[in-house]
Amino acid sequence: MEKNRTLKRLQEIVGAPNVLWKDVDLAVFEYDAGLNKEIPGFVVFTRTAEEVAQVVKFLHREGISYVARGSGTNLSGGTIPLNRGVVIELSRMNRILEIDVLNERAIIEPGVYNLTLQNTLAPLGYYYAPDPASQKVSTLGGNFGENAGGPHCLKYGVTSNHILGAEFVWPNGEMGWVGGKSLDAPGPDLLGLLVGSEGTLGIATKIMVRILRSPERVLTLLAIFSSLEDAGKTVSDIIGEGILPATLEIMDNLVIRAVEESVHAGYPTDAEAVLIIELDGLSDGMDEQAEKILEICRRNGVISTRRAKDAGERAELWAGRRGAFGAVARLRPSYLVCDGTVPRTRLPEALSAVKQVAQKYKLPIGNVFHAGDGNLHPLILFDDRNAEEMERVHQAGMEILKICADLDGTISGEHGIGTEKLKGMPLVFRGADLEMMRSLKAAIDPKGVCNPGKVIPQA
Repeated sequence: MEKNRTLKRLQEIVGAPNVLWKDVDLAVFEYDAGLNKEIPGFVVFTRTAEEVAQVVKFLHREGISYVARGSGTNLSGGTIPLNRGVVIELSRMNRILEIDVLNERAIIEPGVYNLTLQNTLAPLGYYYAPDPASQKVSTLGGNFGENAGGPHCLKYGVTSNHILGAEFVWPNGEMGWVGGKSLDAPGPDLLGLLVGSEGTLGIATKIMVRILRSPERVLTLLAIFSSLEDAGKTVSDIIGEGILPATLEIMDNLVIRAVEESVHAGYPTDAEAVLIIELDGLSDGMDEQAEKILEICRRNGVISTRRAKDAGERAELWAGRRGAFGAVARLRPSYLVCDGTVPRTRLPEALSAVKQVAQKYKLPIGNVFHAGDGNLHPLILFDDRNAEEMERVHQAGMEILKICADLDGTISGEHGIGTEKLKGMPLVFRGADLEMMRSLKAAIDPKGVCNPGKVIPQA
């Protein structure tokens, strides 16, 4: 369809001020937090589910590709508009529509920030468990699409464990609900298919989530180690003792130093690794559990430990972890966040192998990760103005994914596949598996216009 006619129709649906078409405006939307860049044809700001449906119906009819986008914090190129496609911007759909405390449910729009929902629930004595480190800026729609995790996913699970229903706009523009307030809806688990599909099967316009009663008590510990491997072994030993903390998070020395220069969280800059351990739940027995954990730390050569005395100190400890990705920008202009998962018992092997990759490709790599569920986030630091260095970054990233796959793990814990990990999919899926994925995509989106070129590599 001719560009001016497309522009006119989009403006008719959402209003002329809500459609961007000049290159200077579109440039802001040509990238996310990954490495790839492609400029869109148009950016359309929608305010209601009905507007989303009308836009999608029009684009589907004309065979124009599109991608839904919120804050653009995606780390794998998932919100990059390929083929000059249209970006459907959902950030203005940011209302919390319902909080049903009696049934422990909430309904929100996709543009709501994760932290906004948490802050709204806190005075009511409730919280939403998935808490990605980017929660200040990442939206629930993006969390839905990527099946996001976060520090507390060790104990409470990832996003898919807390989504109960969604209003969905399918690739042809039709609208419908999947799931709902009651559990165990009959029929195929369509909701399970949609959460984590990275926006390739449609767009969630309302999301129903499970909310939880705030724990009676929270206890946060910081353990300092002279070896990253010792910290990793401590994690396995804690779980092996039958103790399930809310979180087990590790940072290595490179990240520790960057964090201290940035947010001054109180981490010792000469430590090779710090382990954040958090317990939550009933007060009874928590101190005894904490003492067992400290004994495990001592068996693994811990240098020192520290217990947060109050909510203020707890916030300081977490400020370092949540600010880690931003802090490493002090070290090099750019970084690639790898995101692989291994069985937690194989963490020491994985960490040792990542160290070898850093040496092989002559690249600094920092480690910050959800250690409790074996989800690694090696940060490869580089300068994107150096083409030769960029090539080494891509090679190192793919080698780290292969390491995870070879250790009985997988190539994404929560950041998705997007465009950047397409070549890695055969590391964990057979040809028949990928063909089944292509068949599902073709059945739901026969024209291939809904966020094409993501997740599933071409045959």
